[in-house]
Amino acid sequence: MQQNTNYKFMSATGRLPYNMTNDYMFRIVLQRDKETLIGLICSVLHLTRDEILDVKIENPITPGEAIDEKEYQLDLYVSLNNNTFVNLEMQVINYNNWPLRSLAYLCRKFDMLHRGEDYSIIKPVYQIGFIDFTLFEDHPEFFAQYQLKNTKDGYLYTDKFNILVVELSHTDLATAEDKSYGIDKWAKLFKATTWEEIKMLTKENPSMNSAAESIYLSNSDENIRELCRRREDAIAHENFQKKLIQNLTEENASLSNENAALSDENAALSDEVARLQKLLDDNNIKF
Repeated sequence: MQQNTNYKFMSATGRLPYNMTNDYMFRIVLQRDKETLIGLICSVLHLTRDEILDVKIENPITPGEAIDEKEYQLDLYVSLNNNTFVNLEMQVINYNNWPLRSLAYLCRKFDMLHRGEDYSIIKPVYQIGFIDFTLFEDHPEFFAQYQLKNTKDGYLYTDKFNILVVELSHTDLATAEDKSYGIDKWAKLFKATTWEEIKMLTKENPSMNSAAESIYLSNSDENIRELCRRREDAIAHENFQKKLIQNLTEENASLSNENAALSDENAALSDEVARLQKLLDDNNIKF
């Protein structure tokens, strides 16, 4: 995107049609604006701008064109400096399987050797998940990086295998280090629901102007808005099904508990009948 001091988003007001928690909007904004993608990667991986010489999106899609089933996940697969792979994904639905799911994604990207190639040339991989839920209820955290380490003393096994998680709803837990790299600002940008919020963020962080402009231009495209709407409809349907399954599971559990209670009552009644019958028999009482 060309540098432009007359950003169109500055004239926008009110509610955003779609923000970047919409996974299609997330992917389109990062794909259409290279500086936004670089800025985000620098922030999360703790890099400086001059450390990034090149970024290449390995799985680009055409903005506004309908996505097929294989693109349903909408993760963004990036080659960084031709020596590192970064996979970025926005996830708002909690399927209660993110640790295993993110690990599966990472393993697929990690195992990229061709037959006969030496393992020493394997490139570092990063799976970066932006999630709008709490990953571990007993351990809420804004930003976390997971690696393979020795369970006794924490010695690093390899720095080429990395899972990073940003919990968008926990910016209040951001550490001083998180804030120094601006990760909390990106989370707030993704979660912003009004243009006023975005303009406040860019006022405090002018480096995000390009990202805000890309959000504006993407929201101005009717075809992109339609695909964002379809994604929200699909997510709403998934949430409805998930809630329905949860309600049915709870109802079944309740019925099971009631049946168990009735069984206990029937067993108690049977015991009481047997006791009374024995008492009658012992006293030779007939009816």
